[in-house]
Amino acid sequence: MKKLPIAKAVFKDVIEENCCYVDKTKYIKMLEDYSSKYLFISRPRRFGKSLFVDTLRAAYSGEKELFKGLYLEDNWDWDKKYPIISIDWGNGTVITKEELDKKMHWNLLKISNEYDIKLEEKLPTDKFEELIIKLYKKYGKVVILIDEYDKPIIDNLKKPSVEIMRETLGGFYSVLKGADKYLKLVFLTGVSKFTRTSIFSKLNNLKDLTYSKKYSDMFGYTQEEFEDIFVEYLDGVDLKKVKEWYDGYKFRGSEIYNPYDILLFLDEKEYDFYWFETGTPTLLINEFKNSKKEKLDFDNISVSKLDLQGFDINNIKLEILLLQTGYLTIDEEFQEGDNVIYKLKIPNLEVRMALNAFFNMDLFDSMSSQNRNNFSSKLYHILTDKKPWELETVFKSFFESIPHDWYRKNDISKYEGYYHCLFYTTFNALGFRSIAEDSTQRGNIDLTVFAESAIYIFEFKMSKSANSAMAQIKQKKYYEKYLNHNKPIYLIGIAFQEDLRNISDFEYEELLIKK
Repeated sequence: MKKLPIAKAVFKDVIEENCCYVDKTKYIKMLEDYSSKYLFISRPRRFGKSLFVDTLRAAYSGEKELFKGLYLEDNWDWDKKYPIISIDWGNGTVITKEELDKKMHWNLLKISNEYDIKLEEKLPTDKFEELIIKLYKKYGKVVILIDEYDKPIIDNLKKPSVEIMRETLGGFYSVLKGADKYLKLVFLTGVSKFTRTSIFSKLNNLKDLTYSKKYSDMFGYTQEEFEDIFVEYLDGVDLKKVKEWYDGYKFRGSEIYNPYDILLFLDEKEYDFYWFETGTPTLLINEFKNSKKEKLDFDNISVSKLDLQGFDINNIKLEILLLQTGYLTIDEEFQEGDNVIYKLKIPNLEVRMALNAFFNMDLFDSMSSQNRNNFSSKLYHILTDKKPWELETVFKSFFESIPHDWYRKNDISKYEGYYHCLFYTTFNALGFRSIAEDSTQRGNIDLTVFAESAIYIFEFKMSKSANSAMAQIKQKKYYEKYLNHNKPIYLIGIAFQEDLRNISDFEYEELLIKK
């Protein structure tokens, strides 16, 4: 039985230790045949970028014995070997220019020692250029591989040091422009495509493959790859449930599994938030607050093709940040005149539950963890047991538990969107699929929540009475959209008052469906 390549980013280790390997080597041949030698692709963290970069290094180093039985074995010129400068920024964190310079020096010195080359320049940029030229003179054209090119910038977003990091890295990468005649291939990976960074502004021939359909499946596992390569681990596994939890990423191609999730799930055989727990999205919370959005509406976000062209650290768009970091993914695309529009979605249940729980914790920071767990448990059983009338008591109790001092820090309680956001994140965090601003022919439902046994339609109002909320649901016949689901449908109108900072009125009805 082959091993699972958990936490392995060295191709040689994966092959020699007899690990399961999803063959992505056809993409190496595609990169070799590409019309440009300057190539870039971004993917969220933990998507197999480092392993692919090392596989690329092994191919250009001529390590044929590692590719036995793989696509590249018979589709590569193994007689040609190239000197390689491979730099990985993914390990560790740098927060000062001095630390960044030191890391640059260390990387270049390590590579020069491997090729028995002595470097004499002092500055990192000069040393980088010197290494390229000397490698070329000694061995021929050079392959440059830079993994997680943007990590020093991401680590310092919203810190004063971010500009220094960007300028320093920009100067370092700009060496590549003048070294064109010495280079065979330049391949970079990252999480984001930052505009106004020299690698993109000066290397205007750098080809971005991030949303190329031909390269959409280069990272991650397709359904076919998952079931084929890991077949020995799938005995007793509910494939439908695994797909619901960990599949769903799309980069304009197949739906893709996050490899980190899959490997840990197959090892533990437990459903957990493996990928989400590797990085707390504090930046997302802060950006949401700064964006002054009244509602969290992850189900109705669209971006244009132009929006995807870059990412300005001085003008961060929340939806682009969510997309590039993997909390949203492409759902579908359509044409609007000469522009292409991409509708986004949360990729899977892991991200939906964990992301909403994270926002939920920020909203519920006045509660103890025990009270929060009790609150969540009660809500879960209310929806699964079809007892919507109990929602009023549970939520009223929650609002009463918020200290008065909390409201002195903000005026958020006067907005309907605050309550909308709270309900939306709570139900999503519990694992119920919830749609905010759910579109119908006659208008948008504030919130639709799907339990296994029933559907709940919510309308919220800032008012003394819930009559108008319930009347709107009935007048616009929001429920008609779900009549063919053959489940009980509950109509729920909830009113809130600013001075009460709580529910002022609550109405519900079960829709009687004629069979």
